[in-house]
Amino acid sequence: MKACKVFRSFILSLLLVLTATALLKSPASAEIRNRVVAIVNDQLVTLYELNIKIKALTGLDPEEIRTRSEKDFMQARRDVLDMLINDKIAQGKIKELEITVSQEDVDKAIEKVKQDSQITQEDLLAKLKERGMSLEAYRENVKNELERMQLINYEVKSKIILREEEVRKYYDEHKGEFTSQGKVRLSIIFLKQEDPASTVEADAVKKKGELIMQKIRDGENFGALAKKYSQGPGADEGGDLGLFKEPDLNAEMAEIVKNLPAGGVSPLIITPNGIRIMKVTEKDPGGEKSFEQAQDAIRSILYRKELDAKYAEWVKELRKKAYTKVIF
Repeated sequence: MKACKVFRSFILSLLLVLTATALLKSPASAEIRNRVVAIVNDQLVTLYELNIKIKALTGLDPEEIRTRSEKDFMQARRDVLDMLINDKIAQGKIKELEITVSQEDVDKAIEKVKQDSQITQEDLLAKLKERGMSLEAYRENVKNELERMQLINYEVKSKIILREEEVRKYYDEHKGEFTSQGKVRLSIIFLKQEDPASTVEADAVKKKGELIMQKIRDGENFGALAKKYSQGPGADEGGDLGLFKEPDLNAEMAEIVKNLPAGGVSPLIITPNGIRIMKVTEKDPGGEKSFEQAQDAIRSILYRKELDAKYAEWVKELRKKAYTKVIF
């Protein structure tokens, strides 16, 4: 224990000397980007790490927060640094207990987030872009979170029980949060007309389209027909165009799919460049989710709240035993 204290004292002295030397080489008003702002046991927290975390949590650069309000900037710094100190303490324990999370575990967790929130991969990437976070950074955060959950399960040794009435009450009080936009998954068979001015070719393409429509009415598989006949996008995948939010469809497409149910097929859509046959392979009208649709997401929310409370309580006790030094 005494040797450990001497080592920490030496590290602190060395860091202070390095910081002072760097300051002598820079303008007095400049803040050293990589200077150490805290020591946690044998780990360091740098200013760069602190600034990155502030931006990840707020979506704003620290200097932007400072420009708006010095008071808010200092408070954000204190709060986020406190969080990073707790994270370092937890990471030390995770390493000590040899807790590991695989990439497969991360993939499953992200898929569950998307499923509970009813968002696509594109939606997720858009949300991350809004917050200035890369997919790689998000995956690292998810990995850290899964490790933290394993740590809590290992250390706290308490079960979190969510009663049905708690879940129902949350739903009743937050119904407005559980809504979704209408979505459709579309497939297409496209028959190309090489010469838009050729009536002979137009008649031939139309006759081919009518033949395909008859096969569809006779019960033949749309995807198989798309693979065989389509000259358009997604032909190798059975004509699948993917999932679309209804507001993202252009006016023509929206009008075509508006009255088609899931599984419905459009009549021949004739254009100068060829003929399209559209199929609505899936259709979600959106709107307010029922309790049954929302309950899994609610359980995740409530579980997370309980988890955070127990984690904070556990880290508070662990922090009493840790060596921490804030250098501001």
